[in-house]
Amino acid sequence: MNTALTIAGTDPSGGAGIQADIKAMTANGVFALTAVTALVAQNTTGVKSIQESTPDFLAQQLDCVFTDIFPDAVKTGMVASVPLIHVIADKLTQYQAKNIVVDPVMVATSGDRLISEDALDALKSRLLPLATVLTPNIPEAEILSGEAIRTTEEMVWAAQAIGEAFGCAVLCKGGHQINDANDFLWLPGGTGRWFRSQRVDNPNTHGTGCTLSSAIASNLAKGYSLEDSVERAKAYIFGALSAMLDLGHGSGPMDHMWDLHSRFITREAET
Repeated sequence: MNTALTIAGTDPSGGAGIQADIKAMTANGVFALTAVTALVAQNTTGVKSIQESTPDFLAQQLDCVFTDIFPDAVKTGMVASVPLIHVIADKLTQYQAKNIVVDPVMVATSGDRLISEDALDALKSRLLPLATVLTPNIPEAEILSGEAIRTTEEMVWAAQAIGEAFGCAVLCKGGHQINDANDFLWLPGGTGRWFRSQRVDNPNTHGTGCTLSSAIASNLAKGYSLEDSVERAKAYIFGALSAMLDLGHGSGPMDHMWDLHSRFITREAET
């Protein structure tokens, strides 16, 4: 079985962070490995508190993974401080990790800021250049490109600018009143491609970014090309949103397991 490692924070409500990553990786057919960057007290209504891992403890987690079950792909999510970013970059470099998907988590779906200001420079200088692909949403792409994004043309420009700055592919995700389901992938070498899909009228979008990046990493781990991995991940997200799961009092989670069919996950007890 192929394996994928998620390096991210937690979500007690199960819709985002490492909990979402594990579900998405499992649903996409890989064995999920984890390294926790922070314990996050959050739910569908917002983030209440963040308790970071120490740099030494995060380093030990990563050593334990890479020296025992070497991952076929790596996804990074929320990293809230400079020391943790340095640890992750050092370990990914030390172990020559491959198929690195960086979700540059800066703003939660709820609008809460999830990264400290002084961590941005470290993220740009250490972690982003190691990525195979970055998956910023519109607010994150604006931060990374330094320009406002109001049109699809500006999405394309931002993806190219970010990709050229950090030497990697960039999937600039739509939404945020620009388009709700169409993403643009810029590839090193100057080519690009739109991935278009039907909009799902579902207000429950908690953890969509975490889930998409984990699905991309899962497919890279299985040997799919980056373009095929993005296409498969978007199809998975569409199904998860279309299942119309409705939990919580805020922006609820998706149904990560919408495509699993087993007698062990039957929703109702058999009589």
